Amino acid sequence: MMRTQPLKVALLGCGVVGSEVARIMTTHATDLAARIGAPVELAGVAVRRGGRERAGIDPALITTDAVELVKRDDIDVVVEVIGGIEPARGLILSAMEHGASVVSANKALLAEDGSTLHASAAKHGVDLYYEAAVAGAIPLLRPLRESLAGDKVERVLGIVNGTTNFILDRMDTTGAGFAEALDEATALGYAEADPTADIEGFDAAAKAAILAGLAFHTRVTAADVYREGITEVSAADVASAKAMDCVVKLLAICERGADGQSVSARVHPAMIPRSHPLASVREAYNAVFVESEAAGQLMFYGPGAGGAPTASAVLGDLVAVCRNKLSGATGPGESAYAALTPQPVGIARTRYHLSLDVADRAGVLAQVAAVFAQHDVSIDTVRQQGRDGDATLVIVTHTATDAALAATVADLRGMDIVRDIAGIMRVEGE
Repeated sequence: MMRTQPLKVALLGCGVVGSEVARIMTTHATDLAARIGAPVELAGVAVRRGGRERAGIDPALITTDAVELVKRDDIDVVVEVIGGIEPARGLILSAMEHGASVVSANKALLAEDGSTLHASAAKHGVDLYYEAAVAGAIPLLRPLRESLAGDKVERVLGIVNGTTNFILDRMDTTGAGFAEALDEATALGYAEADPTADIEGFDAAAKAAILAGLAFHTRVTAADVYREGITEVSAADVASAKAMDCVVKLLAICERGADGQSVSARVHPAMIPRSHPLASVREAYNAVFVESEAAGQLMFYGPGAGGAPTASAVLGDLVAVCRNKLSGATGPGESAYAALTPQPVGIARTRYHLSLDVADRAGVLAQVAAVFAQHDVSIDTVRQQGRDGDATLVIVTHTATDAALAATVADLRGMDIVRDIAGIMRVEGE
C-alpha cells in the first residue's frame, strides 16, 4: 500500500549538484514515490544567498537560514551538498539531533570527522548515507559496506579524481605539458578556478580515507593518507612511461598490511602498464579495483563527477534512507571493529622508475648501483644515454619499500657524480 503522507526532504545547497537533485526529485516524483512506497516532497532549500530565481524550484522553498531548516520537526531527511567542514558538520549534527536522517556528498567532512557523524547517527537512531562522496555515480561505497560485508577485502586501487585523470590523459595522448593540459581542463569545466584540491591530491586523499575505512573496518582519516599531487609530473615523465609501454595515472591505493594488523592508504602518480584496465580509463572518468579474498577482483567504472552523475548517487541514497524511514529501521552504521593501525608510506612496497643526470665517465654506473645495493633496492633495468659530457640513467627497480628508496635517493643526491635526479615515480599494477 502506498502511503499518502509525503516524506519531507530538506536540501542544503543548490549549486551544480543541489539543483540537479531538486530537478530529479520534481521530474521523477511519481517513480520515486513508487520505489519508496510514499511520496517525497522537497520541503526547503537552504542557500547562502537568496533573492535570485532558481529554475524549477518554488521561490517559497528558498531560505538562507539553514539552521532553522534542519531543526524543523517535520523534516525526515536532510540532503547536504554544500561541502566543506563547517557549517556542514554543525548542520548535519543538528539535523540528526532533531530526528532527520542524512544523505551527504561531503568527502572532506567524512574523511576528517566521519566518526563523529556516525556516532551521532547511532545515538539518534537515524541513517547516514554518502555514496556520492566518492566516484560520483559509480556504485562503490554501498558494495563495500553491504555487498562485500561477508568477504575480506585485501586491496583497493583506483582512479578517483576526474580532473587529474583528464590532465594526465591529455599529457599522454597529445604530448601537452602539465600547465597546458590544466588550462584545457579549466576551459572545459573539469577543473575549478582554484584546482589545488584536485591537482595536489587532497580530493583523492579524502576519498581514499573513506574507501580504506569501509574496506578494512577501521577509522581512517585524511591525515592518515600519504599524498602526492601531479604538479611535478612532466612531459618527460609521460614520455618515459610511454617508452616502458606504460601510462601515468594518479592512483589511490589502500592495502591491508602483511601483518594483518595494519592498513596503509596513499595517493600519488604512478606508471601502470597499458595492458592494465586502469590504463584505458580516459578523460574525466573514474575506475576502482577492489581485490577481496573470496570475490577476487572487482572493477567499478563510470563518470566520477558532474552534477547529474553525483545527483544520481544522492538520489539512490535518498531512496534507501526513505525506505528505512517507512520501515522504522536504519541501514548499516560505522564498522570500525577491526581497528587496524594506519601505517606510514615508508612500509609500502612497489617498484620505482628513476631518471638521473650523471657524469658521463667510466665507473659511474657501478657507483650508482652500489648505492642501490647498500639500501637493499634491487635494480631491474638500466638505460643510459650520453650527451655533452653528461649522461642520463633511467633505472627501474624491483619491489622495495618506500623508506629504502627514500634513503637511496638521499645518498644519490649527495654524490658529486649525480648532477640531478630528474624524476622519481612509482610503478604499480603489474
